[in-house]
Amino acid sequence: MSDHIEHECGLAFIRLLHPLSYYYDKYGTNLYGLNKLQLLMQKQRNRGQDGAGLATIKLDASPGERYISRKRSNSPKYLKDLYTSVFSYFDGLSPEQLADSEYLKKNLPFTGEVLLGHLRYGTHGSNSIETVHPFLRQNNWMTRNLVIAGNFNLTNVDELFDELVQLGQFPKEKSDTVTVLEKIGHFLDDEVQRLYNWFKPDGYSNQEINQLIFKHLDIQRVMSRAHKKFDGGYVMAGMVGHGDGFILRDPSGIRPAFFYQDDEVVVVASERPAIQTAFNVSVNTIQEVAPGHVLTVKRDGRVSMKPYMEPLEKHSCSFERIYFSRGTDRDIYMERKQLGAQLAEEVLEMVDFDLENTVFSYVPNTAETAYYGLIEGIEHIFDDRKAKQITDLKKVTPKKIRSILQQRPRVEKLVVKDAKMRTFIADEVVRGDMVSHVYDVTYGIVKNGKDSLVLLDDSIVRGTTMRDSIIKIVARLNPRRIIVLSSAPQIRYPDCYGIDMSKMNDFAAFQAAIALLKERGELSLLDDIYKSCKAQLKLPKEKVTNEVKRLYAPFSYEEISKKISEILRPADLDIPVDIVYQTPEGLAKACPQHTGRWYFTGDYPTPGGNRVVNRAFINFMENKNERAY
Repeated sequence: MSDHIEHECGLAFIRLLHPLSYYYDKYGTNLYGLNKLQLLMQKQRNRGQDGAGLATIKLDASPGERYISRKRSNSPKYLKDLYTSVFSYFDGLSPEQLADSEYLKKNLPFTGEVLLGHLRYGTHGSNSIETVHPFLRQNNWMTRNLVIAGNFNLTNVDELFDELVQLGQFPKEKSDTVTVLEKIGHFLDDEVQRLYNWFKPDGYSNQEINQLIFKHLDIQRVMSRAHKKFDGGYVMAGMVGHGDGFILRDPSGIRPAFFYQDDEVVVVASERPAIQTAFNVSVNTIQEVAPGHVLTVKRDGRVSMKPYMEPLEKHSCSFERIYFSRGTDRDIYMERKQLGAQLAEEVLEMVDFDLENTVFSYVPNTAETAYYGLIEGIEHIFDDRKAKQITDLKKVTPKKIRSILQQRPRVEKLVVKDAKMRTFIADEVVRGDMVSHVYDVTYGIVKNGKDSLVLLDDSIVRGTTMRDSIIKIVARLNPRRIIVLSSAPQIRYPDCYGIDMSKMNDFAAFQAAIALLKERGELSLLDDIYKSCKAQLKLPKEKVTNEVKRLYAPFSYEEISKKISEILRPADLDIPVDIVYQTPEGLAKACPQHTGRWYFTGDYPTPGGNRVVNRAFINFMENKNERAY
C-alpha cells in the first residue's frame, strides 16, 4: 500500500503442557517457550511497529514467589530491545544452572509455562510505554490476577465505560484496552466470589477453596457475561494468575486467530504461517478460533473451544487478504495473485493490447504478489490470442511463429523505495518536494513519449503518496501515458474495527464524489445526508442505518474512478493518468471466504459500524478533524 495506513496488532500465545524439564530433555533448552514465543512474534512483526510486550505465568508457585513476569518496549527496535532485556536475566548463568529446570523456575523470571506476546500497531493515541500490551490487573488473590492483550477496536467504548461506572468502578482512563481489562476483571472477580461462596459452607479451608476455584473457574461463563455489549472487531488473549489461558474472537470473526495443539503445546497466533514456521507443522493441523468462541486452556491442561456468544454471519476482514497479513500463507498468496489477474483484461483493452509499447511494474513491494497474478493473467489472455494468430496463418513459417510467440509483457522493476528522507528545512513547499523523493526510479527502460506505463498498487486509500511522490517521479521517465491499477476496490467508508481509516475526507473516493456533486450542482445532497445522520444519533445503535451510502448512489463506479484519476494527477503534469480499481465483485470472487468488505461497500457487520460512518460524515460536515469512535 503506497499510503501509510496504521493497522492491526499481533498476538502470540503458548501454553507448555509439560514441565520445563521435558523440553530440556527433548530440545536441549529450558527456555523452549520463550524461544518459540520470540519466533512467533518475529514472524508477525508486520503487525506491529509501535511496540511489543510479553508476559509469563508460572504454574504451582509457592506463596511469596513471583509467578507473573511482564516486560514491554516501545523503542525503535522494540523486538530486539524486548528480548535482549528478557534474556539478560539468564546472562552469566553457568551451564549447570541453565540446565537445572527447578532452579530456573524458582529463581528466574519469564520461566513460566503460560506465555503471551503482543505486537502493537496503534490506530490512535500516544505511543507511550503505558499503551503497550499486555495489560496487567493485579490482586493478592491468585485467581483475580488478570493479564490481557488484544487485537481489537470497539465502537462503543463510551457505553461500556458508563456501564463500568454504573457497576461502581472508577476507571483510571477511557480507552478500549482499559475498559476491556476492567470489564473482564469485574466478572472474573464476581465468578471467583461466587465459587468461594459456593464452597465455603461445606467446611473447606480457604487454601482448599483456592484449589477448587482453580479447577472449577468457568472462563466461558466469565467471557459470556463480560462481552454481552461489546461491539467491534476483536481477538483477545488473556491469562488468569493461577494459570488458566484463553483466547476469544468476536462473533463476526472480523479479526483473525489461528491455533495449533499437540501433546506438547497449545499455540495461538494472528497469522497461520507464523505457527507453521515456528513449530514446523503442516497447514492442515492448524485451525481457526471460531467466531463467538473462546479457546480455553485450563491450569490442568484441559483444552476446549466453546461459544461464549451467539456467532453471527462471518465477516472476516478482507484487508487481511489484500494487504495486512504476510503473503506467506498459501491461501492469501493465491488470492492476491487472483486479484491481480482479474485486472488483466481491462488494462490490456486500455493499451489496445500493445505489449511492445507497454511496460508493467508495481509499487510498493507489498503489491508484488498481485503483480505476478497480473502478468500471469496477461500471459493467459495472450496464449489464446497467439493460438488464434497461428491457426489464422495462411503460410506457416518458423519466423512467423517465432514473431507471434515473442509477444509477451515487458516486466520491469521501475519504482524502488529509497531510504526515508529527512529534512530540516522549515519551508513547507521545499520540505514537501524533498519528502516526495522517498521513491526512486530505474531510468532508460521506458521509451520516451512512446511507452504506456502500467503500475500496480495493492490499495489506494488517500492517494497522497501516489499523487505527490510516485506519479511525479515515474513521469520523469516520460511515458506516453500512466495507468495505475489498484488490486483493492475504492475505499469509500471508514473502518472502526482496527484500521486507521476513520476520517471521511481522507478517502480519494469520498473526495471524488464531493467533486462530482459540485460539478452537477447537487451539493444539497450533503445537507440532506447530514440531517439524516444527525437524526439517527438518538436512535439505538441497532436501528441506525448507513446514510452515507446515498452519497455514492448517483454515480457509477467508473465515474468515481475517473474523477479520482483527475484528483490524483499532479496539476503541473501533462501526461495522461488513469486509475483503475478492482471492483467489489472482483474482490468477492478472489476472496470468497472473507466477506468483511465494509470499507468498500458500507455494509458493516455490527450495528456500531453504521453509527461510526454517520458520525464520520457529521464530523466532516462540521469540520471536525477527529476520529468517529
